[in-house]
Amino acid sequence: METLPIDIFDEFQTEDVMSYHHAIISYRLTKMLGQFDKQFDILPELEFELPFGRVKPDIAICTPNKINWLKDVIRPNTPPLIAIEILSPRQALSDLIDKSLEIYFPSNVPTVWVIIPLLNIVAKLTPSEQTNFTQGILTDTNTGVSIDIDSLFE
Repeated sequence: METLPIDIFDEFQTEDVMSYHHAIISYRLTKMLGQFDKQFDILPELEFELPFGRVKPDIAICTPNKINWLKDVIRPNTPPLIAIEILSPRQALSDLIDKSLEIYFPSNVPTVWVIIPLLNIVAKLTPSEQTNFTQGILTDTNTGVSIDIDSLFE
């Protein structure tokens, strides 16, 4: 019987490597986004099965659904309105950009926020443009969801 080689790098997912900065940013974001809890579902670490691939944003902001506590959903297939990705210490920025271009945007996710803790930058990506924020208020024009960049990185 022939043994097939296994590429160990395919089996290791670097995006699951958390850090202190990643955890703090996740917490602060979730806290800031709490003000929009009545308008949207704020979903941290939920995996989605989208038309162009399976993804797990750090935080997804979604159209609210009526919760049926008797029937859970493992992988929703409705794209988020905003996918928020926090760059992990051992993750390549190009991986998050590729994920946006190859999975999120083709699957009709209108906005992706990529947070780069090391540089105190939030990059707002849409299919047609990229805008970098280092201070002030970042507001998503489609949803009205906003975050205070200064408070995020204080």
